[in-house]
Amino acid sequence: MNFSIIQKKPKDSQLLIIGDVKELRNIDLLEPNEKTYVKKAAEAGDTLITINKLKKYLFIYIIEDKGNNTDTSEAIRKAGARVQAVANQYKLEDLCITNYSANNKAAYILAEGIGLANYQFLKYKGDADKLTYSLKAIQFTADSIDRNQIAQLRIINEAVSHSRNLVNEPLSYLTAVQLAEEIAKIGKQAGFSVKTLNKKQIEKEGMGGLLAVNRGSMQPPTFNIMEYKPKGAINEQPIVLVGKGVVYDTGGLSLKPTAASMDRMKSDMSGSAVVIGSMYAVAKMKLPLHIVALVPASDNRPGQDAYVPGDVITMYSGTTVEVLNTDAEGRLLLADALHYAKRYNPELVCDFATLTGAAAIAVGPYGIVCMGTAEDDTKQQLRSGGDRQYERLVEYPLWDEYGAQLKSDIADMKNIGAREGGAISAGKFLQHFTDYPWMHFDIAGVSFSTAKKDYIPSGGTAYGVRMLLDFLQQRSQQNTQEA
Repeated sequence: MNFSIIQKKPKDSQLLIIGDVKELRNIDLLEPNEKTYVKKAAEAGDTLITINKLKKYLFIYIIEDKGNNTDTSEAIRKAGARVQAVANQYKLEDLCITNYSANNKAAYILAEGIGLANYQFLKYKGDADKLTYSLKAIQFTADSIDRNQIAQLRIINEAVSHSRNLVNEPLSYLTAVQLAEEIAKIGKQAGFSVKTLNKKQIEKEGMGGLLAVNRGSMQPPTFNIMEYKPKGAINEQPIVLVGKGVVYDTGGLSLKPTAASMDRMKSDMSGSAVVIGSMYAVAKMKLPLHIVALVPASDNRPGQDAYVPGDVITMYSGTTVEVLNTDAEGRLLLADALHYAKRYNPELVCDFATLTGAAAIAVGPYGIVCMGTAEDDTKQQLRSGGDRQYERLVEYPLWDEYGAQLKSDIADMKNIGAREGGAISAGKFLQHFTDYPWMHFDIAGVSFSTAKKDYIPSGGTAYGVRMLLDFLQQRSQQNTQEA
C-alpha cells in the first residue's frame, strides 16, 4: 500500500471524513441534493455513505463518538476496513482522504484501518492475480495529514505485513534456518545488523533449553541476534526484545491432542514475528534508541532423540530443570534467551510468546496477557500504547505462590506448575532467568485469526507490533526530553 500527499484536488474517488452532519455545509464537492441525501442517511444511522458520481465515487464517513479516545479511534480503524471492502468491490485503485472533522488524527487512523485490512498472503495461491485486491494507494489532501505521519503510516504498515507474512509461512518453507535467512533479509532492508548462531555455536554456548527442544527435530536450531544502534542513541543501556521462535509445535512427546490442536501451530513463532517486524520499523523510523532483539528458533517434534517427560536438562544459566511436559517448550528456549540478554545490562527486556493456552482462554482474542518486574511508569506507558492501538494489555500478578508450584524434587525447578494460573506460573518460570526490569507478553490468544474480521486478516495478525512501536516511540520522546 502506497501513502502520499497531493497538492491539487483529486480527479478520482474521494473519502471525506466529517465529525457531524453540520460540517456538510463546508464541503463544496457535494451538490445540495447530495447533502440532503447524506443528512437523511446519517439520521437513519449510516456512518459510511456512498455517492456514485458516474466518473468517480464519493464516500462520506461520519465519525462515531464512542465517549473516549480509545474506542473512538478503534471505531475509525474499523470503518477503514469497511472502506477497504467497498473500494475493492468497486475495483478502485486509489482513494484520496480529506478530513473535515475536528479530529486531527482521523485521516491517519482511517488510513491505518484501510491499510491493515488490505493485507493479503497469496504466495501459494494459483489464482493470485484474480484474488489480488485492486486498491493500491491512499492519498491525502495536504491539510489532512503531515509528512511525518505519512512516513510512519507506511513503515508500520510494512512492518505489520512482514510479521504477518512470517506467521503465515508453513514449516515446509519456514524452518529455523530459513527464519534466520528471512531475518537477515529484513535486517538488510531496514538497516539493522543480524548475527545468527548455528547449532555448533549454540552447543558451545551451552543453551540447554533450546537444544533440548530441538532434539526431536531433523532441522537444526538457530539463535538470532538483531541490533540497531544509531549514532547518538539516547539510552545508555539497550532495550532488549525477545521473541519465541518455535516454527512448529507438535507438543513433542507430550503430543498435542487432535481436533484442530495442531492446525495452526505454524503460528507458534508469532512472538518472533512481533520483534522482527518491530525491529524493521524501529530502524526504518530511525528511532534514537539502542535496541537488541533475540530469537531462539526450532521446531518441537517427537522424533530423533526427543527429550522426554522426566528428563532433567541444564539450562544456559546453569539452572537444572525437570521436564514434566514437552509441550511446555517455549519457556525453555525463551529462558536461554533471557539469560543471554544479561550480557547487555539492559534497561528493559520485553519478551513476546504464544506461551500458554491459559492466556488465550482467559482473555480470548481481545488482548494480551502481560506480567513483569518493570517500573510502574513503564507499565503505564505500555498500557497507554496498547489502548491507543487497541492492542490492549491485561496485567497478571507474579505472586510467590505461583513460583512455589515450580519446585522439583530432583532438580532446581520443573517446567510446569498447576493447571490453575498456568499463564502466571509460566511467567514465574521465565522470571527466574531475569535480573533486570522485564515484561512478558503472552500473545497466544491474539496471534492468529481463523477468519477475517474488520482489519484483522485470516492468519497471522501481527498483534503486538503497533503496541510495542507506540511504546518505543513514547520512550524515545521521553528520553529525549529528559536529556
